[in-house]
Amino acid sequence: MRVLGVESSCDETGLAIYDSAQGLMAHALHSQVATHAEYGGVVPELASRDHVRRVVPLTRRVLAEAGCRLRDIDAVAYTRGPGLVGALMVGAGMARSLAWGLEVPALGVHHMEAHLLAPMLEPNPPAFPFVALLVSGGHTLLVQVAGVGRYRVLGDTLDDAAGEAFDKTAKLLGLPYPGGPELEKLAESGDPGRYRFPRPMTDRPGLDFSFSGLKTRVLQTVQQSREADRADIAAAFQSAVVDTLVIKCRRALRETGSQRLVISGGVGANGLLREQMRAMADQAGASLHYPRLALCTDNGAMVAYTGWCRLSEGQHDDLDFSVTARWPLADLTPPGQPA
Repeated sequence: MRVLGVESSCDETGLAIYDSAQGLMAHALHSQVATHAEYGGVVPELASRDHVRRVVPLTRRVLAEAGCRLRDIDAVAYTRGPGLVGALMVGAGMARSLAWGLEVPALGVHHMEAHLLAPMLEPNPPAFPFVALLVSGGHTLLVQVAGVGRYRVLGDTLDDAAGEAFDKTAKLLGLPYPGGPELEKLAESGDPGRYRFPRPMTDRPGLDFSFSGLKTRVLQTVQQSREADRADIAAAFQSAVVDTLVIKCRRALRETGSQRLVISGGVGANGLLREQMRAMADQAGASLHYPRLALCTDNGAMVAYTGWCRLSEGQHDDLDFSVTARWPLADLTPPGQPA
């Protein structure tokens, strides 16, 4: 089965073709960073308009790179949610129209499930079951993954996601959008030991996260510091977030007895996080798995693969369809089981 994947949940337009025999044949991504930079964050209406401009040219591009024609596509998968409704509608409308015209099945994919399964596209994918940390601008989740559609949420964020905390802290430090990578770059020249920020919710049982208090502590520090201290503040903040994520992952491995850990989502590209997660996993005797850097952020490849996992089991949408801004991961069921 050859599946075209369409991702348009927020500010990146991703297209990809996944083949059950050949694997990932092609993928292409357009980032809207330049579009939203002057506003300091994503503007939903501008995001939707840019998806409209990009989705068809990117489809043509992946078809050419894969050496395919439209009639070679056996199914179409698209991101149904969660995400920005207008942005989701662009991808869903294009995907459903294409599937109808080709007379092939279509399926709306859960964005977070796609992130969880992205490491399956790598040469050495993790075996089920495993524990996954999904860490991005919109989500920070610890999930026990027993198989496709078999998820148990172990911990969630009570307020800001880790990536959101990175971006907001970067803004406090006067860094340009998108703030996460800029903060990481600034932190390289800072002393993480100069300031001591809290590791939120690590002093009590449980696997939930909270980063709003840490962000407030940074604000207070910025207001009392000099401009020259920015690198030290960035380094101390990054160290606090990474320590918190590592502590919670260690705890999740211990509580579940799992020997496999997956890190997925945009924050998974952070160098310090990768370094410290590796040290923790080695100490715990666990294997550590990431998607390649190009697939850490939103992308069509993970949508195409996740769609294939379900489409190959006979799951598909009816002609009526909808997108959803909020869609709890716990609502998903394995392929072949009624929702």
